[in-house]
Amino acid sequence: MAEALILASASPRRRELLALLGLPFTVASADVNEGAMEGEPPGVMVMRLSLAKARQVARDRSCGWIIAADTVVVSDGRILGKPANQSEATAMLQRMRGQPHVVYSGVVLWDAATGCYASDLAETQVWMRDYSDEEITRYVASSDPLDKAGAYGIQNCDFHPVSRVEGCYASVMGFPLCHLYRLLRRWGRSLPATPAAACRAFTGHDCQVYDAVVG
Repeated sequence: MAEALILASASPRRRELLALLGLPFTVASADVNEGAMEGEPPGVMVMRLSLAKARQVARDRSCGWIIAADTVVVSDGRILGKPANQSEATAMLQRMRGQPHVVYSGVVLWDAATGCYASDLAETQVWMRDYSDEEITRYVASSDPLDKAGAYGIQNCDFHPVSRVEGCYASVMGFPLCHLYRLLRRWGRSLPATPAAACRAFTGHDCQVYDAVVG
């Protein structure tokens, strides 16, 4: 598979994570409506949106492999996307404080030449720590939560919102790297780096899912 890789996302986090695999790629932003459909399960939603992003970027290309992803947070059955403003970010963080929630990330690999694609879904359990109202106020004022599903970045060192994770840490950042690695290998791509070692070096956390997903 010698064709170019195109990341259908302007997210700096996704760019950083994809770069860990050691493959050259370009970036093309996808602009799709990220709202949920009525009664749509979160896993179905992230797969639909990932596919919509890949399809949109592929429209203007006759070749290349499009990589697209989407992530949502689900707290007590409610889907939490990106907050619209600081008040909504504050409410999301208060809702999840000291509680578990689930992060769903979908990823799609699309062949622009044929319209064929492969997809995968990651589901991760996350427990938030019992942070204070003052900590929420300072974090929201930084504007970091405003472009993130669930209004938090797991990697934020100042706020440090998460106490425990079961599943893919990279998926909570917005990109299930092991699942993408599995898709790329399945479609014949030779990769210079494995996500387990790369994720550990980048995030400081051991990969919990590599053997189950890739092995």
